Amino acid sequence: MVVALIFHVNHTFGQHPSEKYAAGITAEELREHLMIIASDEFEGRETGKPGQLKAAEFLVEYYRTLGIPGGNQGSYLQEFPLKQERITASFLELEGAQYKFIDDFYFFTGNKDSDVPLNEVVFAGYGIDHPKYSDYPSKMSVQGKVVICLSGEPRLKDGKYLLTGGQEAGDWSNDPGMKIHAAEARGASALIIIQQDYDRFIPRVRFWLESPRLSLEYPEGMQEVNENTLPFFFVSPKVGEVIAQKVFKKNLSVLTEKWNKKGKAGVKAGTLSGKVAVRKTADRMISHNVMAFIEGTDEELRDEVVVISAHYDHVGVINGEIHNGADDDGSGTVTAMELAEALLEAKQAGVGPRRSVMILHVSGEEKGLLGSEWYTEFPTYPLESTVCNLNIDMIGRVDEQHAENENYVYLIGSDKLSTHLHRISEEANATYTRLELDYTFNDPNDPNRFYYRSDHYNFARRNIPVIFYFSGVHEDYHRPGDDAEKIRYEKMARIGRLIFHTAWEVANRDERIPVDVTTPED
Repeated sequence: MVVALIFHVNHTFGQHPSEKYAAGITAEELREHLMIIASDEFEGRETGKPGQLKAAEFLVEYYRTLGIPGGNQGSYLQEFPLKQERITASFLELEGAQYKFIDDFYFFTGNKDSDVPLNEVVFAGYGIDHPKYSDYPSKMSVQGKVVICLSGEPRLKDGKYLLTGGQEAGDWSNDPGMKIHAAEARGASALIIIQQDYDRFIPRVRFWLESPRLSLEYPEGMQEVNENTLPFFFVSPKVGEVIAQKVFKKNLSVLTEKWNKKGKAGVKAGTLSGKVAVRKTADRMISHNVMAFIEGTDEELRDEVVVISAHYDHVGVINGEIHNGADDDGSGTVTAMELAEALLEAKQAGVGPRRSVMILHVSGEEKGLLGSEWYTEFPTYPLESTVCNLNIDMIGRVDEQHAENENYVYLIGSDKLSTHLHRISEEANATYTRLELDYTFNDPNDPNRFYYRSDHYNFARRNIPVIFYFSGVHEDYHRPGDDAEKIRYEKMARIGRLIFHTAWEVANRDERIPVDVTTPED
C-alpha cells in the first residue's frame, strides 16, 4: 500500500522525475546499438572467442565515452578462467560387450577422468527418495555401490503418476539432479539412469555432447564446485535390458509393467562385470564480465547496490553460419546500455539514484551461467550489500502465445524472495508502462524451468531478490536467423522503461527492500 501511494502521489501532482529519464530509452537508440553488436563483425560473440572479446571492448568504450567508471576497482573488466573440455575416447564395458558413447550411453563433462567399475550394484527402481514413496529400503544399504534406476516415475493402474496423482509427471521425472542427489546422499559410488526415451532424446543433445564444453576453472581448493562429486551416466534401454537380465533375470519391459501394476518398483542388489571409461581433453581460455558503476548520491545509501544484468555473449559460429544473437541476448545488452545512460543523466541532473547501480554484462551464460556464477563467487561489491538483481534476457521478439500482441513481458522470480520487489514492479507497470505482465513461467511447476536458466539465478540462490525479464522463445532461438532486423524495438523500449522505473524506486526508497519470503525456491 505504501509503495502504491508513493507512485500515485508523485504521478498525480506532476511528472515524476523518473519519467523524463525513462523517456530517453528509445527504439531508435536501441536499434543503433543492436545493429552494431549483433552484426557479423562480432562473429556471434562466442564465449572465450575473439568475437566475445570484441564485444567486451565495444561495451567498455561505450561506458568510457559516457564517463561512467568501471565497477571493478576502476576497471571495466572482471576476468575469469575457463576450461574447455571435450569428451574423447570414452566407452562402456558391460558383461563382455563394449558400448559406444552417444549411441548407447552418455554423460556430461562434469564427470572426472576415471574408470568407474560396475561391480556391486543396486537396482533401485526409479531412484526416488521421497516421504511419500522411496526406492531406497531401510534394510538395504547402497553405500559404496553403483545405483541403477529407471528414468521417470512410477504410475498406478489407471495411468496416473503415483507422486503427483495426475496425468502430468513431477520433478522426479523432469529433473535428473534429484535422483543424483538422492543416490549421493545414500552413499552411492555412482548412478546409472536407464533413459526410457533415449532414442528420442539423443538428437536434441547430440550437438552439445559432441561439442567442447566450457566450465569455470576455480582456484585450487575450490575444484569441487566445478566437477561432479558423484559420477552419473545415462544409458539406453538396450543397455538397460542387459542390466535387467543380469540382476532380475527378466525383461525390462516385463519388470516395468509389473511395477506399474503394483504401484511399487522392485529393488535388488546384484553384481555386474564392466566399467565406464571417462576420457576427456581440456584446454584453457579466458573470458570477461563487463561492469559499469553509477555511484549513488546518498552518502548513507551508496554502499548498497542494485545490479542490472544481461549476458552479452552468444553461441558463435556453428557449421559455418554466424549466429548473431540479436534477441539472445543482444536485446538485453543494449537495453542495459540505455538504462545506464538514463541513470547517468539523472545523476548529472542531481536527482539520483540514491543507491548505487551496477550494470553487469556477463559472459558464459550460454555455457552454463558461468560469468554470473564467477561474479557471485568473487563479487566486486559485497553480496550482502546487493539489494536486488534485475536481469534482462531476450526481450526483443514475441513468442507463439503472443503473436498478435507484443505489449507484454514475462516476469520470472519477482515474488520468490521479496514481496516488496514484486509490488514495486507491479506498481511501476501500472503507473508508467502498462505492459501485460505474464507470470506463466514463474510457476514453480512450469516444465521449462526458466527460473533456473538465466543469470539472475546465481543471485537468487544466494538469497538476493531478482526479476528476470523475458519475452519467450521463438523460431530463431539459437539459430542463425536471430538477426537485428527482426527485433521489435518499440516493445524493447517499453520493457526498458519498466525496468528503469523499477530500478529507480528500489534505488531511491528510504528502506532497502527486505527478503521476506521464508521458503524460496532453490
